[in-house]
Amino acid sequence: MKFFKPGRRKKDEADASSQLNLRINLFFFSTFIIFCVIIIRLAILQFVEGPELTEQETGGRTKNFPLQPIRGSIIDASGTPIAYSKPSNALYVTLLKDYSNETEKGRANRSEIEAIAEKMYKVFEKYGDPNGEKLTTQDIIEKLDLQSRKQGGYEPRRIKGELTEKEVAYFIENKSQFPGVEVVEENIRFYDKDTVAVQTIGYLKEFKGVKSINKYKEIDEQNKDQKDPGLKYTETERVGVDGLEMMFQDELRGKNGYMSIPVNPLNMIDGTPTLVPPEKGHNVHTTIHKDIQMAAEQAIVDQLEWLRTVPFSGRTHPEAKTGYAVAMEVETGNVVAMASIPDYDPNVWKDGTDDWDKVMPYYGNGTITPYSSGRSANGLDSIPWLGSTIKPLTVLIGLNEGLFGVNDYYPDVGYAQIGKDPRKVRNSGSKAFGSIDPAKAIEKSSNAFMIDMVGEKLHAKYGAKGIEVWDEYMKAFGLGGVTGSGLPNEHRGKKDYDNIEQAGSYMAALAYASFGQSGGYTTLQLAQYTTMLANRGERLKPQLASKIETQEGEVVQTFEREVLNKVDIPDQYWDEVIQGMNTQGLPSFDGFGYDFARKTGTSQMEVYVDGNRILTDNGVFIAFAPREKPKLAVAVIIPEGGFGSYSAAPVARKIFDAYDEVYGLDGTPHPKKEESSDEGTGTNEGTADSDVETTE
Repeated sequence: MKFFKPGRRKKDEADASSQLNLRINLFFFSTFIIFCVIIIRLAILQFVEGPELTEQETGGRTKNFPLQPIRGSIIDASGTPIAYSKPSNALYVTLLKDYSNETEKGRANRSEIEAIAEKMYKVFEKYGDPNGEKLTTQDIIEKLDLQSRKQGGYEPRRIKGELTEKEVAYFIENKSQFPGVEVVEENIRFYDKDTVAVQTIGYLKEFKGVKSINKYKEIDEQNKDQKDPGLKYTETERVGVDGLEMMFQDELRGKNGYMSIPVNPLNMIDGTPTLVPPEKGHNVHTTIHKDIQMAAEQAIVDQLEWLRTVPFSGRTHPEAKTGYAVAMEVETGNVVAMASIPDYDPNVWKDGTDDWDKVMPYYGNGTITPYSSGRSANGLDSIPWLGSTIKPLTVLIGLNEGLFGVNDYYPDVGYAQIGKDPRKVRNSGSKAFGSIDPAKAIEKSSNAFMIDMVGEKLHAKYGAKGIEVWDEYMKAFGLGGVTGSGLPNEHRGKKDYDNIEQAGSYMAALAYASFGQSGGYTTLQLAQYTTMLANRGERLKPQLASKIETQEGEVVQTFEREVLNKVDIPDQYWDEVIQGMNTQGLPSFDGFGYDFARKTGTSQMEVYVDGNRILTDNGVFIAFAPREKPKLAVAVIIPEGGFGSYSAAPVARKIFDAYDEVYGLDGTPHPKKEESSDEGTGTNEGTADSDVETTE
């Protein structure tokens, strides 16, 4: 039986009352918060957003019409602009009324705009450049796009560019006669008329046509959320797509200008536009020196002509149609010349038209890529096998791996056999050099030494892994990886030494690699490799810019010597190798006033023409000067040019001479006193064949 307890009832009633009070308090507190939010929102609407909402209520809003940024200049090491933007005035017209044929008001206003177009035509005829763009009245009406089929009704129409001073003055002084007219400063990209390092400098294309490039794909994505009209890319803006133009796109670009235009709900102008002018981009100072660059380019052009017309080694070389050279300072890594021939005139694009027919075969930079940089007569690209120019590194590997010592001698009988293969790999000209040490093996360019003392011994030491060891050395010296220059589209080179099936065995692959018949690298890679030999193991970043400045001359960035990696090899091995870089029989270097280290090379590659197998001889040459305290390293490649001593070395000599005149190979410039009366375009002052034997 349950009993009623009065105390418990009173407690339950108290709990119920407490919960009710809590609910009432929460209700009033929530109501208070809601009213506060409403009051704050009303205040924002009235005092902050009110003016804007009032403007929208009356149909007004603002749109920005972008104006092209003014691109900074690319300036050579002597201070000469080689890519620059010239200011140019253009005439824009903003349609202040409806002139379309689709509305009654537009048809009524039509005669007015036609009269304005006729007056514009007369001004252009009277004050315009007689050799410039010619516009008829109908052309002007079409550019006005009165039906707004190409542009929004509010957008200014570009009528004519490159206005003369008289045209500008007339339109400014008589603006009341031309409602909606604005004279806007634009810029046109020009390149040095001497076509200085054009593939290195690069070129421009419209943004809308380059969005497949990763850099511009990212910019296109950012464009969607870009709030700053000065940073937003327009579809027709011209951007860098190669060379330094692309490498320094962000620095060179500057900022858009824009017209801020009040418009009504019909997208027609509804007020007075305000103009925010474009900002000019920074100037990039390149390490390329115009005088040295032009000497390099002319040397290749002259040499190709000589090879095609003057016989050596029993014949002319009409197949030699391309040539490549890079000159890189040993101390700084600065690239002072980068020549890819044939080249082209990028000024064909200055008016915004892409005349690809004239430049398609040559627009690529052959010193960094095999693609679209010209082809020799039998279709060979700019990256043939290295040939004997690999031999200094081959000997260095052999010494560093303990395969032989600096005092060891090898009995050279003129050939070597690879393993049990009965076929013989011979020295150039089947010459037997007798007992030679490592330095002499480089100087005499002994294929037999490289095969027997390095290729086969490396295989004996490592077996199949010898290929990996070789590859590690190649990459440590910049052969097989990008150079770090920052240029877009750099190629890593090509190699066949890892194609064991083609070689027949791991030993054979190493043997062929040892004398330069299974690795091909770009001219820039070769120049970096040569610089590394001169620096005794320091691989420098090839620098193509020295500094970036504002238009006022304020330096915003500098580029200093940068070591990418260092290979530690005993000094005595470097001494031996550099002593061996002493190729004899170079008539083109007669009278050269400096002792210098060099290595010629002639690689053979097979090509098929109309189903027929053809062996091509390709000239390669590397050198640095002086031998002690080196200043400049040079690499030259002449596909299908024959022996490197005759085809490539003469180009290098002229580059060394040009550098000596400007900077001095001994640190003091030696300007040319007077032109020689007998310049000579041949490899040895006009003589095709020499009784001095060369060894490649």
